[in-house]
Amino acid sequence: MRALHAAALGALHGPAELVPVSSSAHVGLLARLAGWDGATGAEGKQLEVALHAGTGAGLAWLLRRDALAALRALDGRRVALHALALGVPSLAGLALERPVQERLGRPGTTAAGLVAGSALLLAADAAPPGGRAARDAGPADGLVLGLAQAAALAPGVSRRGATLAAARLRGFDRAAASALSWEVGLPVLVAATALKALRLAQAPPPRRRRRALAAGALAALGSTLACAPALRAAERGPWWPYAAERLVVAGLAAAHARRRACKDRRR
Repeated sequence: MRALHAAALGALHGPAELVPVSSSAHVGLLARLAGWDGATGAEGKQLEVALHAGTGAGLAWLLRRDALAALRALDGRRVALHALALGVPSLAGLALERPVQERLGRPGTTAAGLVAGSALLLAADAAPPGGRAARDAGPADGLVLGLAQAAALAPGVSRRGATLAAARLRGFDRAAASALSWEVGLPVLVAATALKALRLAQAPPPRRRRRALAAGALAALGSTLACAPALRAAERGPWWPYAAERLVVAGLAAAHARRRACKDRRR
């Protein structure tokens, strides 16, 4: 993969990670439609780590004050909340990562994940206004948010979308749902990226590949920092536009999968 292609994917990954649309689905579809090599297989895993590292660094910087405030407010209930919200997807990832990649990593199954995530967002959008604040979250909420993040292992579902919808369906208002989604999602993002980076460090990519990965990471960092204020403000409104956009991307992914299947049959 060229550095320019990796930078374009990184520029898309940052804003896509900030909203409930599935960054991995968008990045993968763009790479496939553009015919860019290096976004799937072993090289794709390297790129995924680089893009998540850039986005995670940007999010950590943007949410540093919120993270410090959350640490100061830790008590028994909040510790249990975070333990469940982090532990459940971590265990699910360790047990299911390989089967999910082998069986669900194709465009067709990604399209199905996008549609399922859209339905979840629409259900949350239609839920009665909730009155719970983020400080009211406890262990039961941590379990639900952890299960939502575990479900996001399926391509197209979106960690951000799943946690936002789960929090709204648990009775939190939009602002509280957004705050909780960031609070429980960032540790999972950082932990998963760090684990994958350690695995990939055992077989470092060649120098030319490293330049492309660095370009992707820097682009993801820059796009995250640039787009976060506007996208976080937009999230206070209705979520159905995100659901609609996901359906459009699902249609494109399904059409691409159909074209590939037709080509394979002709060979």
